[in-house]
Amino acid sequence: MSTLNDFDMVPMGFDYGLGYLEDEALKGRFLDQAQGRSGVMRQLYEQVRLVASTNSTVLITGETGTGKSFLARLIHLQSSRKESPFISVHCGAIPETLIESELFGHEKGAFTGAVKRKQGRFALANGGTIFLDEIGTVIPAIQIKLLQFLQDHTFQPVGSEETMEADLRVLAATNSDPKQMVDEGYFRSDLFYRLNVFPLHIPPLRERREDIPLLTQLFIKRLNRLYGRKIAGVSQEVEQAFFMYDWPGNIRELENLIERAFILEKGEKLGPKSFPPELFNQDCMPPALDSDKLPALRQFRAKVARQAELQYLIRLLTINKGRIALCAATAGVSTRQLHKLMTKHGLRKKDFK
Repeated sequence: MSTLNDFDMVPMGFDYGLGYLEDEALKGRFLDQAQGRSGVMRQLYEQVRLVASTNSTVLITGETGTGKSFLARLIHLQSSRKESPFISVHCGAIPETLIESELFGHEKGAFTGAVKRKQGRFALANGGTIFLDEIGTVIPAIQIKLLQFLQDHTFQPVGSEETMEADLRVLAATNSDPKQMVDEGYFRSDLFYRLNVFPLHIPPLRERREDIPLLTQLFIKRLNRLYGRKIAGVSQEVEQAFFMYDWPGNIRELENLIERAFILEKGEKLGPKSFPPELFNQDCMPPALDSDKLPALRQFRAKVARQAELQYLIRLLTINKGRIALCAATAGVSTRQLHKLMTKHGLRKKDFK
């Protein structure tokens, strides 16, 4: 059996870093923000903290734009492999005819156009972590090879009779329901169980609206640093529109909208004129009534009440800049009651100062 040290290195220019979070101070601010998000996200990040220190395979699920790639990078960053390569592969972006070569490499002359020996992404990730994004798009022939690697950490480059060995951790993600893909015959059940050792699910932004103000602050801080500006935040109208909007593109859509507004805005806060008009043309009907499938009345009432309570608290804390005594007096509750409400919704006063 050959080792990866016997294989010629070919520079491929892959991103080993943390993208826009390459700055250590910004990483720290992000991690601080992550601890203060909604209950479901605090629980998710606690799971990340626990699994990061292991070598377990992780399968991340969630809609497009929820932050699956970032979560994978965060797991790597908090692991013992953090000083080694992090190789991200968008499986759906690689043609079916090339994916085996891209993942496992090839020998010279293995196929037409293979003019020299090439290392694949698994070889480049040796010692570190490989992240297989959109794993559900991988064809059955490659699923078998991935299964083999997960079983014994070996693979064969295209056109080679030698078996290669690699020491790396596998993280994978999909925006589809993996169990449904298995049931429908698109994905091997044995590969699913190998990948699903430690499942992590990221809920869509519309199901954790209390995260929106904190995410908005994070993106504005990053853009202030990037563009050398001092934007103080978003206007009240924008804040309310953010809360009512359903965010089909999730965090990615929020980030892109804020960056676009940042470029257009000339004032101290990001105002309505810097955002697309459709953001402010939302139907006032609660999201629970957007489809033909209605929830039970009691469930609907509870959801609407929770959303209204959260929106009120966010506005209350924003206006009073996180001053608890003043907020409690305005709301007509005790400071103890206010603290309980803030804990319930994952809000912290320091995020509103």
